[in-house]
Amino acid sequence: MVSHDVGAYVAQTFVRTHSERVTGLFFFDCPYPGIGERWADPDHLREIWYQSFHQLPLAADLVGSSRQATEIYFRHFLSHWAHDPDAFEADDIAAWVDNFSEPGNLQGGFNWYVGTHPARLELIRHGAPKLPLIEIPTRVRWGASDPILKVEWADRLGEYFADCDFAPVEEAGHFVAYERPDYAVAEIGNFFGR
Repeated sequence: MVSHDVGAYVAQTFVRTHSERVTGLFFFDCPYPGIGERWADPDHLREIWYQSFHQLPLAADLVGSSRQATEIYFRHFLSHWAHDPDAFEADDIAAWVDNFSEPGNLQGGFNWYVGTHPARLELIRHGAPKLPLIEIPTRVRWGASDPILKVEWADRLGEYFADCDFAPVEEAGHFVAYERPDYAVAEIGNFFGR
């Protein structure tokens, strides 16, 4: 399984219940339980405001009130979280806006934050939980410039993954696969080629 950010949550849950169906895990910028209460570090609160905003009943209506509002909203994240603020081309941003302009897509995406809110609060309040190690070979590549999932938070991966190959990715922020596509493809191929 190859995943990034929210997909990494899903992949970890899946492999904890169906490990026999997975031979390897590959993550880009991986939120995992070891981040714990650091999500709410005072210096990081400014970065996670959207997680609370997305839970408000008015959020999808406000962001989706016009094509321009949707573009402004997503352009903020695509530029702020990338190593190079101009990494995303106009056509790519338009594709994001087109997708989230479809009926229900904004609310569907925002519902992730509604559904995961209790677990997020649990991590923030009580810190990283003890869980059995995931034994499946895992590779994690993490953008060195990612402001939302800080690369230094990879420090506890060994407490959750028994066989973990980790490396930071220079000149990449949150979107390693987009910002460094040749590198990403080579890393995935190398890992699963083993």
